[in-house]
Amino acid sequence: MSNNLLQGKRGIITGALDENSIAWKVAEKAVEQGAKIVLTNAPIALRMGKINELAAKTNSKVIPADATNVEEINKMLVESQEFLGGKIDFMLHSIAQSPNIRKNIGYPELNYDYYDKTLDISALSLHKMLAAAYKLDALSEGASVVALSYMAAQRTFSFYTDMADAKALLESIVRSFGYHYGKYRKVRVNSISQSPTKTTAGSGIKGFETFFDFAALNAPLGNADAASCADYCITMFSDLTKMVTMQNLMHDGGYSNTGASADLMEKFGE
Repeated sequence: MSNNLLQGKRGIITGALDENSIAWKVAEKAVEQGAKIVLTNAPIALRMGKINELAAKTNSKVIPADATNVEEINKMLVESQEFLGGKIDFMLHSIAQSPNIRKNIGYPELNYDYYDKTLDISALSLHKMLAAAYKLDALSEGASVVALSYMAAQRTFSFYTDMADAKALLESIVRSFGYHYGKYRKVRVNSISQSPTKTTAGSGIKGFETFFDFAALNAPLGNADAASCADYCITMFSDLTKMVTMQNLMHDGGYSNTGASADLMEKFGE
């Protein structure tokens, strides 16, 4: 159902890979709510995913950009404004990758070259995007930027290894750049800490299915799915949240504030 929350707004959505992606759902809902969007991802991800299908469905344009490459980010921002017809009103940062996790390397044995790549792709890319937009004055007054995070930034999840460090850095960038961009253009910068979600990327983490079930049992509302996360992103892009910035917003069905649920206790008592 459309409430026209983003009517007339222009946005950039990063990280849409396939229909399981949170970014994919955000793109669909943004257009449903009246926005015009650009889709962007790294060239290799464009070849692996179905982003062109999403572009056709949402009448949007795909502009490739490696989010770790400042020149490519600048080019993407300039071309996005040309296509959209003006400055950007919202951006979704949905970019994360860990070569250490992909190669099943545990936290005590991290490969540091891989570790650097994890931080660059998953966190510094947000700073690079914001810095490029800042210098180009590409974001409109009062624009909204949302980055997707995870509670491992605050609490230890053994299987999340160096991605936990990346999310902690991501959330620090949200606070620090949020201050500067707020003073400069009243731009809001926030992160959303999402439940474990059955995306293509998330499902690739060792032990994901077991933890997904564990979290669902512990959260009073169960796990928040990709579609409900997209709804939350839409509200953050809208004018309904004009005074919310520099926050890490929990979207996890209550998991983060639950010690041990009755369902979980019953499960372990079997």
